[in-house]
Amino acid sequence: MQNFTFRNPTKILFGKGQIQELAKEIPAGQRVLITYGGGSVLRNGTMDQVRAALGHAVVSDFGGIEPNPCYETLMKAVQQARETGIEFLLAVGGGSVIDGTKFIAAAIPYVGEDPWDLVGKKAPVLQAVPFGTVLTLPATGSEMNSGAVITRKSLGAKLAFGSPLLFPRFSVLDPATTFSLPPRQIANGVVDAFVHTTEQYLTYPADAPLQDRFSEGILRTLIEVGPVTLREPQHYEARAALVWSATLALNGLIGAGVPQDWATHMIGHELTARFGLDHGQSLAVVLPALLTECLEAKRAKLLQYAERVWDLRSGDEALRVLQAIDSTRAFFESLGVKTRLKDYGIGAGDIAGLVAALEAHGMVRLGERQAVTLQVSRRILERAL
Repeated sequence: MQNFTFRNPTKILFGKGQIQELAKEIPAGQRVLITYGGGSVLRNGTMDQVRAALGHAVVSDFGGIEPNPCYETLMKAVQQARETGIEFLLAVGGGSVIDGTKFIAAAIPYVGEDPWDLVGKKAPVLQAVPFGTVLTLPATGSEMNSGAVITRKSLGAKLAFGSPLLFPRFSVLDPATTFSLPPRQIANGVVDAFVHTTEQYLTYPADAPLQDRFSEGILRTLIEVGPVTLREPQHYEARAALVWSATLALNGLIGAGVPQDWATHMIGHELTARFGLDHGQSLAVVLPALLTECLEAKRAKLLQYAERVWDLRSGDEALRVLQAIDSTRAFFESLGVKTRLKDYGIGAGDIAGLVAALEAHGMVRLGERQAVTLQVSRRILERAL
């Protein structure tokens, strides 16, 4: 096991009715800005619950944060927050709203000329407005980590940034707030949580048996409850298991002391930025192709994955590895998430532009051993056709 430092200060309020506890989490009298996305939280009653719970606070709001939060939109929220003296942010939504709120929190007190430098130039986050979250879409784990991914349309860029100052103070996870989500969003969320887990698990052995078992438990749980929660959207127990799995997949626990990959995400970000694929869709396309291309480097963990996650315990080892990859693809497809570039109208002629974008964004050596060069990324995309 590798050396590591682990700290996660986010307080989790999990379960039915926990939104009513908000009043205890935000100091009385603070000026609160509620951030949200396209308006589903207004239609399904979640915002009404939030406002009722925040009766003591001076509240304003900012809506319209996109599924891939855009710098151009977020800067409007930053301006509003600065003009009204906002002291606390409350993100009500899924991972994109939370990611966007992390940027807003860091950008409000930023003293440099362009807050995009926090993302594009990795300028240090020296201050951040405190914030909490009310999660309405299980997927990204942003409700319990300090990272975010922000898009800048004018540059065609989708890039990650983060800081220890960007952990939420608290996150409310009420599975019932997710019941009204459309199947596409739930399916994408299952895929996102699944790939978050494999990015920290399907690397190479690191003598970290507990982390491996944590990861395998999350993967097997997603395989079990993903189809159930799609078939029965108001099955509380299945949805609760999905919500908690997605949070644990990226709160730092399973990645402590082990090598991590993240090449699937970096390549997937370019598909989203260039062609508008949902984040989950981009991951479902890239992961099976990447595992096939990097099979030899990942063979030991893929064999473990085949045995412990897919119950493939007998027969030729090479065949079992391929069957595990095929099972992964089939699982994504069973959720309704397509796994080929052609399914999204992307062809061989588009690959050169994607590789050029990877190079422009500095993604020239990816993976747990930095062995995914631009040439390897090209081959991965070709396999994904």
